[in-house]
Amino acid sequence: MFLFIHGFTSSSQSTKAQQLRNWLTLQGRENEWVCPDLPIDPAEAIAMLSEIIEQAPRPPKLVGSSLGGFYATVLAARYNLKAVVINPAVHAGLVLRQAIGPQKSWHSEELMEFTQAHVDSLNAMDLLAPAEPDNIFLMAEKDDETLDWQAAGDYYRDCHQLIFRGGNHSFTRFQEVLELIDRF
Repeated sequence: MFLFIHGFTSSSQSTKAQQLRNWLTLQGRENEWVCPDLPIDPAEAIAMLSEIIEQAPRPPKLVGSSLGGFYATVLAARYNLKAVVINPAVHAGLVLRQAIGPQKSWHSEELMEFTQAHVDSLNAMDLLAPAEPDNIFLMAEKDDETLDWQAAGDYYRDCHQLIFRGGNHSFTRFQEVLELIDRF
C-alpha cells in the first residue's frame, strides 16, 4: 500500500497523487493507492494519517510531497516505516510561518485559515534529524522555486538521496521515478 501525502493546501487531486494512482492502476494494483484530503490543521492531518496507518492490513510505504514530505518523515519515525520524500518542507513550521492567514486550496475554491497555532503545531512535531535514515529516500530537484533543495540535502544527509538538476517544486520527473519508488 502507498499512502500518498500531499502538500500544503493541495489534495488527492494533485498531479503526483494522480500519476501514482494511474501508474498503480495500469499494473492492476489500484487498491494499493490511498491519498486522503488533509485538513490544514497539522495535528488533525497527522491524526488522520496515523489512523490510516494503524488500520492498514500491512505497513504502508509513505510518499510525501512538500509539506507531505515533512509529515512522512514524522510518521516514518513514529511507525518505523519507509518513506519517499519529494521536494520536502524541512522544518515546516519555519517554512510556513509566512503563510499565516487565509489560504486558497489548489484544487477547489475553498478558503482555509492558516494560523500561528498551526505553525506551533508543526514546530512541536519537528524532528532534529530523521529517526531511521535507512528508511527515508529523498528526491529533490535543484530548481525548486518554493523550497531549498540544499536544506533538504543537508537535513536528509544520512538518508538515500536522488537530487536532479533543473526541475521545479512540482518535481517534474515524478513519472520517471515511480518504479524506483516502488522498489524502495
